[in-house]
Amino acid sequence: MTKNPETERPAWTVRGSDRDEFPEVLRVVGEALLAGDDPDTMAERAFPLHDAVGYDRVLVAVDGEGDAEEVVGATNHFPFEMALPGGPRAVAGVTAVGVWPTYRRRGVLSALMRRQLADIRASGGRYAALWASEGAIYGRFGYGPAATEMETAVQRQYGVLRPEAPRDPALRVRLADPVRVRDDLALVHREVAAAQVGQFQRGSHWWDRFLRDKPDSRDGKSPRLAAVVSGPDGPLGYALYRTLNKWSGDGARGEVHVEEVLATAPAAWTALFEHLFNRDLTSRVRFGFLAEDNPLRHLVVDRDRVVPTLYTSLWMRLVDVPGALAERSYAAPVEAVVEVADRHAPWNAGRWRIGADRGGARVEAVQDAPDVSLDVSHLGAAYLGQTSLEGYLRAGLLTEHTPGAVAGLDAALHRADAPFCGRIF
Repeated sequence: MTKNPETERPAWTVRGSDRDEFPEVLRVVGEALLAGDDPDTMAERAFPLHDAVGYDRVLVAVDGEGDAEEVVGATNHFPFEMALPGGPRAVAGVTAVGVWPTYRRRGVLSALMRRQLADIRASGGRYAALWASEGAIYGRFGYGPAATEMETAVQRQYGVLRPEAPRDPALRVRLADPVRVRDDLALVHREVAAAQVGQFQRGSHWWDRFLRDKPDSRDGKSPRLAAVVSGPDGPLGYALYRTLNKWSGDGARGEVHVEEVLATAPAAWTALFEHLFNRDLTSRVRFGFLAEDNPLRHLVVDRDRVVPTLYTSLWMRLVDVPGALAERSYAAPVEAVVEVADRHAPWNAGRWRIGADRGGARVEAVQDAPDVSLDVSHLGAAYLGQTSLEGYLRAGLLTEHTPGAVAGLDAALHRADAPFCGRIF
């Protein structure tokens, strides 16, 4: 809550919302995200799970009283089961954050974020995650850039795979309407999402949203297609993509726009990529969401033709620092006292002794001298095992009191596999 300096009465406050107030929430978030005034568009972008919005999780900042009360900010989160180091965990997927333009820089967002973190903690949650529309915003609230993904565009002639790429003559690729093979898609994704750090399990409402294919959302491209690769025991992978019909003076210049490609076996990756790079009348394949360690660059003959454009996907926030650190898996033994600063979740602030090895971890509050002092956002960035603390140390953004302590933490937190979410929520 903030106060009007002239009257000293509350000028706005944060509270829960309900279904009746939902149109007003859409109006505010839509304006903040420049989505226009189309309520269907806003609902699709900000609250896509129409039957699972969770109106009880929507928070609003309101100004005025009674009939004059006006929504000036809002946020929401989805309850996900996300693969994290150590196994699948409950994660709050923060979404639809927005402040009315004339209320920016007045503490509205800070109040919404603090209340949301407190609510997540009260419900037993230990983690929050989001995709940031602006990277400069969420570090202030304890979120750290934890996953780097990539996009790339490859000319068709450079999509030739290596002769030794794994191929299985028993595999078959079927091209179909995604709705018709939805069960196969869900089966593959469920297996991938159980193990690939950063993926979240999709309920039926997520598949409803993902496979919705309105003509006005195609931007000139074809209806969505599903290429499903299967073996004798069932589906092993799929690619969801659209084609774009383009021509120039010297012939066809069509494009394949890949929205998602997943596989559970090496030969399935080969089969999918060879399908995508061999569509007639095309000259380029564009991939919008790939893990940084996706097999594509290893499978093509000339890896330098697969030029990655990197971007931050998941930002992670440890809502319960000792709980999150205690249930994480570790790649190497570590013993260290970390001093954590946390402005918006003060229950995390303090000194925590981490004792961990491959068999488990214990975390306890101590008064001992710290080995490392850092912000909670740094732990969030490092939690998925891709972002190192060493970079923050070199930048002078954290303090190492015991030489080698940061290197020891990095070795313990590291994962060989890159995290990957692949879906903006």
